[in-house]
Amino acid sequence: MRDCRRILTLLTLALPLAAMAEVPVLESSSMQQGSSYPPAGYGTAGSFAGAGAQAPASAQGMLFNQLEQMQQEIAQLRGMVEEQQNEIQRLKQEGLERYQDLDQRISSGAAAGGAPAQNSANGAVNANGTPTPPAAQQQASAEPGDPAKEKLYYDAAFDLIKAKDFDKASQAFSAFLNRYPNSQYAGNAQYWLGEVNLAKGDLQAAGQAFAKVSQAYPSHAKVPDSLFKLADVERRLGHNDKARGILQQVIAQYPGSSAAQLAQRDLQRL
Repeated sequence: MRDCRRILTLLTLALPLAAMAEVPVLESSSMQQGSSYPPAGYGTAGSFAGAGAQAPASAQGMLFNQLEQMQQEIAQLRGMVEEQQNEIQRLKQEGLERYQDLDQRISSGAAAGGAPAQNSANGAVNANGTPTPPAAQQQASAEPGDPAKEKLYYDAAFDLIKAKDFDKASQAFSAFLNRYPNSQYAGNAQYWLGEVNLAKGDLQAAGQAFAKVSQAYPSHAKVPDSLFKLADVERRLGHNDKARGILQQVIAQYPGSSAAQLAQRDLQRL
């Protein structure tokens, strides 16, 4: 009986040892196979937390870049607006100076009673020494000359300038020149036609009118002023080389005139 109890006791003690012997030891084999530590799947929740922490930082970076780009675009727009404002201010100033100059010329003409500027000479001299009349005087008149009637017509057109009705003034001077191309008032009418077209902002028509003063009435006293105004038109059109050449012509051919003094001033600005 004792022997049976002893045998049972030994079996009871041997069973846990046998169970432990059957459990495989994997640590050394896993280390030998080069497995990483911590094992796969370990810390998965932590890795998700890290990704979640990086996402807001990336969104903030994108938002910062967008804001920076918007600030740059706003700065560019502000620069464009400032340039446009400066250009508008320059145009306003030029328009003001143009009207002031025109008012001064109108006042000068009104003080003289609208009298025409006389030719400085009877015209050029040909090879045999006889005077040659201006080109306009060589043309057949559209209507027989009548000094009293011509003056009424001219004064009516000039009054339209003083009234600042430039559209009608342009039409009136054009009609006058068509009817009385050889009038003693024709040179003045041609010059004022350029002035009213310039006041209207019609640079092409103004340039043609000013150029025709020296072409049709080369000895007229308004030639220096018309050439100076023609240079101003060319400058406004962006033709600085042409403007510079005309100003130099005024200075060289009419050195004692007020137009030459103004031309010298403008030549330094180009």
